[in-house]
Amino acid sequence: MSRLLVLQHLERERPGLFVNLAEERGFSVFTFRLDLGDSLPELTNGDLLLVLGGPMGIRDIGTSTYPWLVEEIGLIKEALNQGVGLIGVCLGAQLLAYAAGGDVEMIQEEVSHQPLAEIGWDNIFPHSLEDNFKLTRLLRHPFPVLHWHGDRILLPNSAELIASSCRCKEQLFSIGPLAYGMQFHVEIDDEMVNTWISEDHKFISSALGADGQSILKQQQKEFGHKTLDSRLEFLNTLFDLLLI
Repeated sequence: MSRLLVLQHLERERPGLFVNLAEERGFSVFTFRLDLGDSLPELTNGDLLLVLGGPMGIRDIGTSTYPWLVEEIGLIKEALNQGVGLIGVCLGAQLLAYAAGGDVEMIQEEVSHQPLAEIGWDNIFPHSLEDNFKLTRLLRHPFPVLHWHGDRILLPNSAELIASSCRCKEQLFSIGPLAYGMQFHVEIDDEMVNTWISEDHKFISSALGADGQSILKQQQKEFGHKTLDSRLEFLNTLFDLLLI
């Protein structure tokens, strides 16, 4: 039986909708918490590796606080070399890009050029409207997703940019036919987002001000349920591309 191998970095950033879809397709789902002392899984043919998000980042690689990041990058490189399907979400997308030779830098406010995180629901759109790629076709209509990050990805030469947002160009990309990175979150449900809003107050207020939590709660009410079908279609299409 095929396996979905999930690398999770903290309790509140769970795989969400990925688990539902994987189980519907007959996958066994295994979650690994290197931050809690778990060992890395061994990759085999037919596996799908999912690397989730977290507040740590590329600048933390090699530090004593997150020593396991080096191990994760090694596993990502192994997946790329072996042709194992891989999805990176937020931090996972940054680690994927880094493993292939990319980097990150802070998102800056357009006028002041000061660091300003991208947080909240906003549209992503295709990099090329002429592309007939399956994921691109889904993004030709307004496609709101949840953003929750302070860095933008500097893509390696091997990456193909698929979609962007107004604030951050590098939102969705591929590296080869079997690895995809998304800077945004489509896997979330209301419970997950409400936990993030409750626990990440400092990060939220740095980007949205003192009313940031209220703003995000209202956005989640507006977009969370309304976008569920489009997010599921996006993830199903992504699974189809990786399981050919």
